[in-house]
Amino acid sequence: MDFKKITEILVTAKAVQYVMIAVLLIGAFFLPRLAVKQETEAARQEATAEVQQLKNSQQSGGNAQAAKGTIVLDPGHGGDDPGMIGESGINEKKLNLIYAKKLQTLLEAKGYRVVLTRETEEGLYDADAAHKKAQDMQRRVAIIAEEAPLITVSIHQNSYQDPAVSGPQVFYYEHSAEGQKLAKSIQDRMNSELSEARSRVEKSNSSYYILKRSQGTTVIVECGFLSNPEEEARLQEEAYQDRVCAAVCAGILQYLDEHSEAGRIDPRQAQNPRKILESSFAL
Repeated sequence: MDFKKITEILVTAKAVQYVMIAVLLIGAFFLPRLAVKQETEAARQEATAEVQQLKNSQQSGGNAQAAKGTIVLDPGHGGDDPGMIGESGINEKKLNLIYAKKLQTLLEAKGYRVVLTRETEEGLYDADAAHKKAQDMQRRVAIIAEEAPLITVSIHQNSYQDPAVSGPQVFYYEHSAEGQKLAKSIQDRMNSELSEARSRVEKSNSSYYILKRSQGTTVIVECGFLSNPEEEARLQEEAYQDRVCAAVCAGILQYLDEHSEAGRIDPRQAQNPRKILESSFAL
């Protein structure tokens, strides 16, 4: 073999060696990055799966609540309308919202979807409305009509010229048989669980706007009398608020349990349908 061929072989071998070294260097550089990329993609897919699982869980919970039914809670007054103002300066619109939100928590824990007509101390009227109270009441009734709830409970605080008068009072529309049943269930529970010395009975009413104009079964719960100094103080105590809301919740659940059996009247169909947006109104 001559010198020229030996040289060519050596050059070729050297080139092969360089190529192998280059391949090893390239592999050492890119393989870790490829592994990291694969790990990142796997982590992304896992995170996506967890998010989807959470969404499915939330949707399932929401569907479960929707399947059990919707309840509308209506905290009375709001905005420029404070309602009754107690001797201490506490106003009704604030207390109504506190009680409504506590009751909302209890009912949601039982699996119901709860809608509040207002969630702040503001009213449901436009700032430039000529008749704010009328617009406020009409919008409350419109919310109830849109939601078509199992029941509607309007939360209020009571007042009377005689400061000695006290105790919870539940009202229903005089022509609503189901309204009377719901009112009685709540009234009885409030009488017993609040240990009222003078047990009241549910009262019919034909003039309150929310009772007259709302579709479905609607009651008004007057938690107590702000005109009574002792009761006004109790109504502001969180422990007493919890007792009131627990009693109202128990009355609601008892009514729904008793009147949702097969063959019984659907509470959503209990009250005669009415026109909900009328120009005239009575409070």
